[in-house]
Amino acid sequence: MSDAVDTPAPRLVEGLPEEPKPSPARRLADAWLVRRLGKALLTIFLVTTLTFFLVRLLPGNPVDTYIQTQIAQTGVSYAEAAAQARGLFSLDPNEPLIQQYFDYLGNVLHGDFGNSLLSPGTTVAQVIKTYLPWTLFSVGIATILSFGIGILAGMLMAYRRESWIDHVLTSIGSLLHAIPNYILAIIIVVFFGVKLQLFDLSTIRGSYSPGMSPEFSLSFLNDALYHASLPIIAYVLTTVGSWALVMKSSTVETLGEDYVTVARARGLTDARIRAGYVGRNAVLPLFSQLAVSLGFVVGGSIFVEKIFGYQGIGYSLYTAVSGRDYPVLQGIFLVITISVVVANLLADLLYGRLDPRIRTAAKAKG
Repeated sequence: MSDAVDTPAPRLVEGLPEEPKPSPARRLADAWLVRRLGKALLTIFLVTTLTFFLVRLLPGNPVDTYIQTQIAQTGVSYAEAAAQARGLFSLDPNEPLIQQYFDYLGNVLHGDFGNSLLSPGTTVAQVIKTYLPWTLFSVGIATILSFGIGILAGMLMAYRRESWIDHVLTSIGSLLHAIPNYILAIIIVVFFGVKLQLFDLSTIRGSYSPGMSPEFSLSFLNDALYHASLPIIAYVLTTVGSWALVMKSSTVETLGEDYVTVARARGLTDARIRAGYVGRNAVLPLFSQLAVSLGFVVGGSIFVEKIFGYQGIGYSLYTAVSGRDYPVLQGIFLVITISVVVANLLADLLYGRLDPRIRTAAKAKG
């Protein structure tokens, strides 16, 4: 008889199931997400660094202008004028550029984007908070409208191929797609505003009428829509053509798929095939493009907002470029970069979620 004592095997605690191990497909998806997040953060860092140095290559800046003005008007020395500029703009013009760069990175990590040089005492965060919502309001509405109209027009062209409707809509879509939004904005102002006088250019400028205060009310919403109407029209007309053409191409390609032929052979109605088979699958590529286009909302409004006098983030960016307002330029460019990077990341995630073929391929690789 052996003196060794058998050690009993450990038992699972009752009521606590063993934690399942992640599947290979899940590990693959997690690794892909980590890589995408890493690339996104690297892109934001590189663009932030590039923007910091590029904006300082612009000739002239408000700090130098202020110093020269103080010297000319008050007769103070350069050192005294520079000291006043440091206190007013929270910026040392004599500080080494590399030191300014590291100070800027440290401030950004703490959520501090600096103060505006053109509006002393106003932070960049306040400028973005004031003007960004109006751009999101106008371009967001325009994007949704153009996307919906483009899908319907694209499906109509695909189902009426080689008809007069197809030729007319295709020609109009191609023409609108080729016109830049700022050119169309100029045409609207000159032809419809000045020549035909269909609207009053003096009252439609700005984000809302003087005397109105932003609030959640029907009267303020109507006023905001009135002031945003011209930018919305310009955005819709210059983007609906591309949505329609892409949707037409995607629908025509989907109509040739085998599962559509099988659905017709099973005797399904055309309405069921269009809604459940053709439309749902044809619109999938457009959803990823929609997410990407939303990322360019901030940067694509600069010329349109300037032409119409609509005070959004694009108008603020134009003012900052004209006045060499470094902190505001850097802050808005950072917002543009983050919006584009996040939009691309969401587009990848959205397309993989909507298209079952992507999920199937991912599982097969796992």
